[in-house]
Amino acid sequence: MLTRKQLELLDFIKTRMDIDGVPPSFDEMKDALDLRSKSGIHRLITALEERGFIRRLAHRARALEIIKLPESMEKTAFKPKVIQGDRVETPRNALPIEAVYAMEVPVMGRIAAGVPIEAISHISHHVAVPGSMLSGNGQHYALEVKGDSMIDAGINDGDIVVIREQTTAENGDIVVALVEDAEATLKRFRRKGNMIALEAANPAYETRVIPDHMVKVQGRLVGLIRSY
Repeated sequence: MLTRKQLELLDFIKTRMDIDGVPPSFDEMKDALDLRSKSGIHRLITALEERGFIRRLAHRARALEIIKLPESMEKTAFKPKVIQGDRVETPRNALPIEAVYAMEVPVMGRIAAGVPIEAISHISHHVAVPGSMLSGNGQHYALEVKGDSMIDAGINDGDIVVIREQTTAENGDIVVALVEDAEATLKRFRRKGNMIALEAANPAYETRVIPDHMVKVQGRLVGLIRSY
């Protein structure tokens, strides 16, 4: 048996999919159910999935599939907050709309593009990232940039960088490097024998050259998100 909130969420997802062809975002679900945070939506989605009513598709945001509906669905009095605007004719020269998949990745905190800061280890929130930005089948996470040492690489203070988790890097890659298991920084990677050079993209900052056993690559830059 589903709880009232689980039924409300399932009803809302079905209604939006019937109207738009795609499931609602976590923010839209949160607002529709009058919840204070998306963590409550995560719990409801997990419960519906465990009970076999929905299925989440890997590596995509808004990728939910309704597998079955409970008999009580039609009896619920819940009315989802969906605004159905007037339908208008498609302009004659309009291009066809193609679905663009996205995925919510965790924002793990702030990363220094300047003097290294303490290692990142906690999730502060999530951000939707276009699927085309995510490379391969590996895990991804995001970090908020603090500092201007990578400004000449087009990475500004306050940007969100998307990182693919990996422990190796090629010369020239921009990576998240963990220095002495204590400090994390975003720099360009260069190996020189048994030394690692962490290069800034700003002439105001010096290149740091560190023994390779003191540097751990934690991921490679694959994308950037900027808000104005």
